[in-house]
Formats: sequence, C-alpha cells, structure tokens
Amino acid sequence: MSGQQSGTSDDRVAALRLVQWSAERKIVLPASSGHYYETIKWSNAEGRYRLGLSILQFSRGWQLRDPLQVWRDELRLMFRAEIGQSEIVAPVITLEPNTLHSASRGVVAPPAPADFPPQAAFQHEALVSALSLIDTMLDSEGGERGPEVGWTEANQKFSDWLDAHGGDAQQKRKAIDAWLLSDLQKKVAEGSFAAGMTPEQLKAWGTGSQPVQKMSSLPALGLFREMLHERHLNRGTTWKPNDVIDMVYLSCAAGYSDFVVCERQMREPLARGAKRLERSAQVFRSLTEAVSAIEVALETRARDGSGSAV
Repeated sequence: MSGQQSGTSDDRVAALRLVQWSAERKIVLPASSGHYYETIKWSNAEGRYRLGLSILQFSRGWQLRDPLQVWRDELRLMFRAEIGQSEIVAPVITLEPNTLHSASRGVVAPPAPADFPPQAAFQHEALVSALSLIDTMLDSEGGERGPEVGWTEANQKFSDWLDAHGGDAQQKRKAIDAWLLSDLQKKVAEGSFAAGMTPEQLKAWGTGSQPVQKMSSLPALGLFREMLHERHLNRGTTWKPNDVIDMVYLSCAAGYSDFVVCERQMREPLARGAKRLERSAQVFRSLTEAVSAIEVALETRARDGSGSAV
C-alpha cells in the first residue's frame, strides 16, 4: 500500500486498523524514498519526528525499490524477452538493504571490511542501511528540498504545446509517446545493452511499429505512461513541482501492490490507467475506502486458506 491519509476522523480510525494489521503481519506497508523525501523536508520538527517514526515502525523494514531502478530492470527484462532470453528479477517490495536509492542516483553504500565472511558482511550491510535510514528520518534538523531538475517546466511546456498544436487525441498520444521515448533514451540504451541486444536489434525495435506501446505490459513504466497520457491529454493542465515525482512513485506502487491511496488529482489518472491496462491494483482517495477493500480481501484469503499479506 502506498499514499497518504487525508486527516479526517474516519481516516484516523482506518489508520489504526492498518497499524493493527501491519503488527499482525497481515499486510505490508512499504516505505519508499518518496516518503523520506516528503517527510524530512517538513519544517514542523515535532510533526516530522512523529510521522517519520510511524513510517519506520509500520513499514517494519519493508521498502519499495527505487522506481528509477525498477524502470531499468523492467526495460532490461523487456529487451531480454525481445531476444528470447529471461532472467529472475529482484523483488520490488523487499526487505533487502540499500534499495531505496539506486546506484544510478550516485548513492553507493559503504562496503563491509574485506576480511568479513559473507554472512557477517551481509549483516554489516543490513545494519548500516537500517541505521542510516532511521537516522535520516528522525534527524531533528530535518532536510532540504532537492533541486528542481526541470521536469515541471518541461512537462508544462509540452502540455501547452499539445493544447495549441497537438491535433486530435490519437495524434497527441503519438506525440506523447515520442516525448516519453526521448526522455527514456538513456535508460533504453543502457537497458538494451545490459540485456545483450546488438545495436542492430535495438534499431529494429526502435523503428518497429509504435515501440513505446510495447512498454504497456511493464508493471511500473506501463502505468507511468498511462498517467502521462492522462495528464497531457487534459487541456489546460497545470503542472506542479511534485506532480512528476508523485506519478513515478504511485505508478510503481500500483504496479506491484494490491492497494494504493493517493490524492484525487493523481487518483483519477492512475485508476483509469490501471483499468485500461487491466491491472489488479485498486486505487483509492481515502484510507477509509481502502481499509474496507482490504478487509474484504483479508476475509477472502482467510476463507481460501491463504496466509499471504496484502
């Protein structure tokens, strides 16, 4: 489950149900680097500490792998399938240490001492990772807002251009796909190389019939594409600094979770995208709605004899 609560009394009651189910190991509430980013920049020190402590306690160490790494993994697997190969992919919701931020962001965890045996080296890695996350989340000084990387301005300019020159809906969709492919070109190049594709095979893929549509089957990237279409096709869309970040994390969460809670602005494009792609994830605007659906799922699984977490 991923998202945020609205703060109503009903949602607070629902939050307590989620806390109980998490403690009973009936559900998993993974934390993401997005939760860290949003929490540590709060100026209210007391509220930031309480929220951070809640996230740490209720996630129980479960984490959502860095969405940008998930994209890279999905693209690599897609290209592997193109050449008739397969591989076992790392789980996206995981207890594995050092997964919140991928190496592609320049985050490299300190290695264990060279003379440590394998088990001790892993324990060192896990302990350093956990302590670093706890210290970051509960730091009394909080953190700073990261630099604007240009996504907001670029998306706004593109939406405005589509409104003025994009043509009909089908033409706009093709333009959005071309724009997305341009944005992903480095990841596409890296993913195809990692998959073992030759330059000729990549060229054939790229010049084939609507290559970006082949990404629709990818759990996270496929949903991101759908959300991008929804936002850009909506005339007069105003892009805010967190919009693209929210889309990246929510589409990844919905690609690998059963239930997602998010604000109305993101709920509609995410839910419509999940429906179009026939995904099983359920998307809600409030914790109260989500808890009702989770309760039904838990009861169904209990009748079926399944102990799996939601």
